[in-house]
Amino acid sequence: MTFQHAHLLGIEPLAQSDISTLLDLSDQYVDLNRRDQKHADALAGLTQINMFFENSTRTQASFELAGKRLGADVMNMAMQASSIKKGETLIDTAMTLNAMHPDLLVVRHPQSGAVDLLAQKVNCAVLNAGDGRHEHPTQALLDALTIRRAKGRLHRLSIAICGDIAHSRVARSNIILLGKMENRVRLVGPPTLMPAGIAEFGVEVFEDMREGLKDVDVVMMLRLQRERMDGGFIPSEREYYHRYGLDAEKLRHAKADAIVMHPGPMNRGVEIDGEIADDINRSVIQEQVEMGVAVRMAAMDLLARNLRARPKEVMA
Repeated sequence: MTFQHAHLLGIEPLAQSDISTLLDLSDQYVDLNRRDQKHADALAGLTQINMFFENSTRTQASFELAGKRLGADVMNMAMQASSIKKGETLIDTAMTLNAMHPDLLVVRHPQSGAVDLLAQKVNCAVLNAGDGRHEHPTQALLDALTIRRAKGRLHRLSIAICGDIAHSRVARSNIILLGKMENRVRLVGPPTLMPAGIAEFGVEVFEDMREGLKDVDVVMMLRLQRERMDGGFIPSEREYYHRYGLDAEKLRHAKADAIVMHPGPMNRGVEIDGEIADDINRSVIQEQVEMGVAVRMAAMDLLARNLRARPKEVMA
């Protein structure tokens, strides 16, 4: 397997072959994770540090479990109580971490570009676990793996991404990845939740939910990210659900075998009906969680191979 990248900072730098390599190895780790003995040694002797400047139960737990199953020494840093709160700059933090000689650094940060800055200052492999509104690459990869396993392919599908596009790094990473893999991507949501310059992304934009879902293969719902909103983007949650919440009536406009996705955490009754979320015939939301561990195992495995193959000084 060839994956010539020192870091995983976003989907944008990846070629089709890189994405396929990651997903193929992830498939192997799905099989491993379903066995009684779930451990491998790809990261044996390496140190993984998880730095989450934003709270995240799902992503942090997934990265921690992935590292431990591959044999890494895993440390979680509580950044909310760290020296950052005492005035230390991000670069100072990077230099301090670098002196500890970690091998893998997993970072989530509320500011776009912060993870890239860290990657320039450390000698280890850096994985972006979400930075501001920029990207969330492993989420897009786990979504791609879920789609590929459910549909048998990851090209020439019609995929609707619905909801709060403007504030979503998940949407951005998925738009880039699905576009690279030759899919037809539709964005569905109110104009207030569409980013500026959206026409440049090579997607179709729909304000009407039923029109946007017509004959699609995949329906990907997004959470309303109120923590990133600084104004009145929707009239009310009740009105939003009426127009853009996924329910059985709206889902009927998609193909009969269309799958339903959500990156979580879900707001039931706001962006998705609870019965749809739990429908074992249509929803693959729990599969997304399972795929997340496998994808993060694959990403860290590939980066670790490159790390072992070259001097650390080159990695910066």
